Amino acid sequence: MSDHPVPLTVRDLKTLSGGDTFSSVLLVRRVTSKTAKNGNAFLSVELGDKTGSLNLNVFGDSPAFDLFTGLKEGGVVRIEAKVEFFQERLSPRLLRAEAISNEQLAGSPLMSNLVETAPEDADALWTEFQQHIASIQHAELRATVQALFDEIGEQFRTAPAAVSMHHAYRHGLLEHTVHMARAAKALLPLYPEVDADLAMAGVLVHDTGKVIEYQGDLVTAKSRKGILQGHVVLGYQLVRKAGIKSKLNGDLLERLEHIVLSHQGELEWGAAVIAATPEAVFVAKVDDLDAKMGMVQRLLRQAGEADQFSDRHLGLNSQLLLTKPQK
Repeated sequence: MSDHPVPLTVRDLKTLSGGDTFSSVLLVRRVTSKTAKNGNAFLSVELGDKTGSLNLNVFGDSPAFDLFTGLKEGGVVRIEAKVEFFQERLSPRLLRAEAISNEQLAGSPLMSNLVETAPEDADALWTEFQQHIASIQHAELRATVQALFDEIGEQFRTAPAAVSMHHAYRHGLLEHTVHMARAAKALLPLYPEVDADLAMAGVLVHDTGKVIEYQGDLVTAKSRKGILQGHVVLGYQLVRKAGIKSKLNGDLLERLEHIVLSHQGELEWGAAVIAATPEAVFVAKVDDLDAKMGMVQRLLRQAGEADQFSDRHLGLNSQLLLTKPQK
């Protein structure tokens, strides 16, 4: 691998001009078979690293067509390509590509460039998470939350919060939940109508179904259960099991289950029901706030120094102004 030029990150590529050639080592995130208007088959390939992602097309007459056809999501490739743009978005023209094996990657510094992780220290986040569990005063509610994380804690610590939308990286689910707990702790004194213990318990367990919904080490994809049931239903099942084990009374268990079932906010966003308790409304809104700000934070982290606006983000339904306010 030493015969190749130093690979550039996706963020580096944003500084290049059209027509420049480059070399990058990237994760295969998605390969989709498509048909052009002339009837010829081609592949739409999404590649990325911890700094961002790019898309390129691989046509049937390309030597790399068979390579990408056989590659699974999570594979690693070295590409050489020419910088081109389509509708103002980076869409390189592939010149050559080669797969990189796990043996070649072992011990290589390239791996640390590929896998995006939460910017905050994961051990510190987990310690803080435990403190939020301990802050729940109601014994059976606290025991319910603790029982759930005694079962799924190791998976929860490393899981992403999404495939692509928000906190979509290693430890992202833990980061998202801790950020929500911080926000809830700050906001709860403003809303005495909301039961603080129930709301905090709901915050901590609302997304637990995602440890089952998602799978994959380097690249996240939905599991069979994730596709057939979804994290809302899977989380409901986990919470119900933990609540029964901890002898949580029927009213509190139903209310905690309702938070999980309604936290997506809208039926078209994946909620099983619309939030109908003060605590469920509170958790759904805090969840939406941190999801949106997580999108903002990630776009700012991945921005190039010369970038003024991000690409349009599906979750924000807009481009994001990346420059700081002038004061």
